[in-house]
Amino acid sequence: MADSKFRNRLEIIIFGTDTRAGKNFDLVLIYTILISVLAVMLDSVENIHRDYGTLLLYLEWFFTLLFTIEYILRIYISKRPHRYIFSFYGIVDLLSVLPAYLALFVTSAKYLLIVRLLRVLRVFRVLKLIRYVDEANLLMRAIRQAGRKILVFFFFVLVLSVIFGSLMFLVEGREYGFTSIPRSIYWTIVTITTVGYGDITPQTVLGQLISTLAMLIGYSIIAIPTGILSAELIAEARRKHPAITCGQCRRGDHEEDAVYCKHCGAALTPEGPPPT
Repeated sequence: MADSKFRNRLEIIIFGTDTRAGKNFDLVLIYTILISVLAVMLDSVENIHRDYGTLLLYLEWFFTLLFTIEYILRIYISKRPHRYIFSFYGIVDLLSVLPAYLALFVTSAKYLLIVRLLRVLRVFRVLKLIRYVDEANLLMRAIRQAGRKILVFFFFVLVLSVIFGSLMFLVEGREYGFTSIPRSIYWTIVTITTVGYGDITPQTVLGQLISTLAMLIGYSIIAIPTGILSAELIAEARRKHPAITCGQCRRGDHEEDAVYCKHCGAALTPEGPPPT
């Protein structure tokens, strides 16, 4: 009986975002996560690591043990433990502590603790920012709808990069740094994407001509995926909030909360007034 009451109390605190105790717990948890991530980031700075490395190591293990206990408690009080373990938050909670234990064998693995930052996504649930979740879902649906078009575009750019890379390998050759076709393809990709690191540069006139063409094509195609995604976002928004059409002048593009037509002044209804 006492064990049941204890578990119920823990469940209210850890999972009950509708209660004051649950909300406070999640807010404290979010602040703790942010501090732990900041500690990992600071530890990567050489001067800070040299002067405060031991302190940061103690902090890292303190947070790791804290999050480990929390993870075990979540499993303990869950009515369906496997459901929590394999949920999004369950996997993120596990990944937030694993790197610290992996660091016992691979030192650099501790920097993977940055994944803890994903845990602050609970702030959307805690602060009831559902409208932002809805917007995120709208974006994800638009990305899924645009997936095939973007995939086709990706393969088009990949084929283009292989062709230009092969041409540059033939024209410039090993003498000017284009030591292989894969390395030439690397140069093409950073050129088309307008990054242009400058570690490899064409020296011949023909090579510079091909380079100019690649850069112009890069500027031309860079807007294509943006346009595809924008079109899908507009389509998703229209599906979620159908455009209000005025029954008087038959014109649309009204705001979602519009009461009167901005073109003719007629009253707007969901169906629109009958045309006269």
